[in-house]
Amino acid sequence: MVIATKIRTSSISSTIEGGDIDAKLANLFLDSTTTGKENVGGGGGGGGDDGGMMMVEPIGATVRRALVAASREDRAIVGLSESINALSKTPEDFLFCFLAASGNPANHMHQVLLEAFCFEHDIYIIKVDSAEKLSRMLGTPRVESCALLQKSWSEGRTETITDVEDQLVDYCEEHWEAPIKPIVKLPEK
Repeated sequence: MVIATKIRTSSISSTIEGGDIDAKLANLFLDSTTTGKENVGGGGGGGGDDGGMMMVEPIGATVRRALVAASREDRAIVGLSESINALSKTPEDFLFCFLAASGNPANHMHQVLLEAFCFEHDIYIIKVDSAEKLSRMLGTPRVESCALLQKSWSEGRTETITDVEDQLVDYCEEHWEAPIKPIVKLPEK
């Protein structure tokens, strides 16, 4: 996992440089609402050297960046029916399934079945707090409670993953076995 690699790298470099390992590891702690993001510019506010520590970005902002990028690249399938149809044809082409709670009981049953299908096919499920925000991020005129993000492929049909998607994979791996998935709060804009 990338998170473990970053922690190990930080620990090793701080041992070599004589820094305080505990302080650096404490700054790398990630809870269920945040994900790691490199802080290239520093900005520790002290003596100019923050030890290359990582800033944290809310996971909702990371979800937004992934959805907007996938939508721009025509890799987003929006809508519960559209998602079910796409998954029934080529489930191996999808990386993430974003689900928002729906007030409609029939949609709820479809979502439960969709979650089970995604789990069986190793598609990461990310539950979000609002169908309205999800739809707005994807630029759809209707309010939709589901979106799928397709994998991106290079010319040689090799699967590629962006840094943002990698951060979401790490987040999902942390919560993969959780019986109740946390709900990600999406940004308002």
